[in-house]
Amino acid sequence: MCDICMKHGAGGKWYLNARHYSEEIATRYNLREFLLEQYKNFEQIPVRKMAGVSPAGLGYKLQIPIIGRLIKTTAERLLHSNRPPKNPFRPDGHIGQVVPLEDAIAILEHCAAEPIIEKNCMCRYMSRGIKEACCINFGVMSEIIDRLPRFIPEKEKYQLSRREAIARFTEHNRKGYIGTIWFGPFPYINNLCSCATPECAGIRPRLDFGIHSIYKAEYVAVLDPERCRGCRDCIAACRFAALQPAPSDQGVGIEASRCFGCGLCRHVCPTEALSLVPRSEIPALRGSY
Repeated sequence: MCDICMKHGAGGKWYLNARHYSEEIATRYNLREFLLEQYKNFEQIPVRKMAGVSPAGLGYKLQIPIIGRLIKTTAERLLHSNRPPKNPFRPDGHIGQVVPLEDAIAILEHCAAEPIIEKNCMCRYMSRGIKEACCINFGVMSEIIDRLPRFIPEKEKYQLSRREAIARFTEHNRKGYIGTIWFGPFPYINNLCSCATPECAGIRPRLDFGIHSIYKAEYVAVLDPERCRGCRDCIAACRFAALQPAPSDQGVGIEASRCFGCGLCRHVCPTEALSLVPRSEIPALRGSY
């Protein structure tokens, strides 16, 4: 991203900048108080008005030409903001990106601030009433969740070493959960999530309404036709409909513009015919996130 790591596409992978995980950032913006207030009242966030707009009937409002464009523009301006965080109930500076397994491991090995925990996914809990521990948090977030028992898993281990966190994320990724990393709020990174659709509150606005609530990964999937034997297991594994039956009705085709670069398709391919390449190496996709 740009020199302050917020303009997407330039300057490398913003999520591998260890400074964004630091105690310095948390203290400068008083994020302990900010995040405690946010997560104490987490369930209220989806029903609060945003920039004066109620989320009730949002799908209908977005279909109204002028109003829809205004809502979308406002939402993206808030999400992509790099202003100092002030209001814990606004989505200011809360933008994320899909990350494949390799980059998630690099985050956990070299960037994430300790202590590291794994808390219940609130998206899943609020949409389906299921408590599943699959969101890995670092630093200040670990302290905040200590004070909020409903986020703490009842069965799984809560506090993790780096090695344990890597093992847990790997398990979720191979299960078919999408790896995502988040500013929350900018410029502090504290969430490495394993997202499931359609529950994820970060991914759904983009898929349902075209709101850029999350960036595609720095990668895109490619297929080696010599290795592909046409089992099509990858089609079922793809969460973004980027993999489709080939026109010849044999094998698989990739609609690259749909690919988010999560890498989940690789886990189910018995012949390792699928791999990830940097998005920048595909001329038609360069700069398209």
